[in-house]
Amino acid sequence: MTKSRTETDSLGPMQVPADALYGAQTARAMENFPVSGWRLPRPMIEALGRIKAEAARVNADLGALPAPLAEAITAAALDVAEGKHDEQFPVDIFQTGSGTSSNMNANEVIAHLANARLQGQSDLRAHPNDHVNLGQSSNDVFPTAIQLAALQQIDSLLLPVLDRFTVSLKEKEGQFDSIVKLGRTHLQDAVPIRLGQVFSGYRAQVEQARERLVRAREELLELPLGGTAVGTGLNAHPEFARRVIARLARTTGNNLREADNHFAAQAARDGAVAVSGALKAAAVALFKIANDIRFLASGPRGGYGELNLPAVQPGSSIMPGKVNPVMAESLLQVCAQVIGFDATISLGGLSGNFELNVMQPMIAWNLLEAIRLLANGVSLFDERCVRGLEANKERCEELVERSLAMV
Repeated sequence: MTKSRTETDSLGPMQVPADALYGAQTARAMENFPVSGWRLPRPMIEALGRIKAEAARVNADLGALPAPLAEAITAAALDVAEGKHDEQFPVDIFQTGSGTSSNMNANEVIAHLANARLQGQSDLRAHPNDHVNLGQSSNDVFPTAIQLAALQQIDSLLLPVLDRFTVSLKEKEGQFDSIVKLGRTHLQDAVPIRLGQVFSGYRAQVEQARERLVRAREELLELPLGGTAVGTGLNAHPEFARRVIARLARTTGNNLREADNHFAAQAARDGAVAVSGALKAAAVALFKIANDIRFLASGPRGGYGELNLPAVQPGSSIMPGKVNPVMAESLLQVCAQVIGFDATISLGGLSGNFELNVMQPMIAWNLLEAIRLLANGVSLFDERCVRGLEANKERCEELVERSLAMV
């Protein structure tokens, strides 16, 4: 039935209900299912909470916030950082490209929690924009959060995993040092090589991947905070950014510093692209290692059979005794996905239009997911495959003896 003129006019020109525009079924689907269902990653929520907490403390020191209000905001922000209110962050990753939706989500949640603390204790009330977001803009806060979150995940998750994997490869290098096997070039028989030497190459690749990542993460230490809307620092106290970053440096243990040039820091996400490139390079190296091990363990009778894989799971529903390279193939797929993430992040990095990059939530999700996936994939491959690898010494000797290289 058509609405009366009075009913329609009372809604205003831009307030037509969704069911009137799309139909009730579509409106319900839009309400219940966001674009992707991918929410802001936990490390990003933690980073936003820590930024807001330190901002409130600095604003109090600068005389811009009353102490009781700053204390309530700080306590609320730290609760958010610690993961006590993650369910209050429903905003989809595919949102406004600056991350404004998620920054305001944080501001509103923190203001609400702060006001609950102030209730009955003070007449002061926290406002999401005027107080929680004081001296800030989504345009400098959100990219700062990306960098803090990526640093935290690299340092606490990925680097330790790569270090443990290096130790495992080093142990295999020593364990297999006395075993001579046939080398191969162009997939053809070449001259003999020690199996330990092969694993020394794998170990060196992982060490080099780690070094590249450490060099790339240095770019994340320079933070955009303080640039506010377009890099000019409008509406921020001249001391605000320096003081907040100094406090964040102490709490994170990282040598954080304010950007030398805020216009570049906000318009571009080149540091994130560089880190993604290092993750891609690591994925390429790890793909090679996992694929080599998969082939060296192939067969065992009809393939190379120079390595014996640990039996993680039955390899077939109809072929008894078959052991598939499950963990190697798992890591291969992880590496392929990380390479795909890098392509997406590169496209995001291209989208720095004038004074602002407008694909930041997508960059954040892909970067943090790449770090998490790579760490998990390497950890499982290390624990459930590499550490249990055994050399088939007899097979190695057989193939060397049969090789024309012995002539």
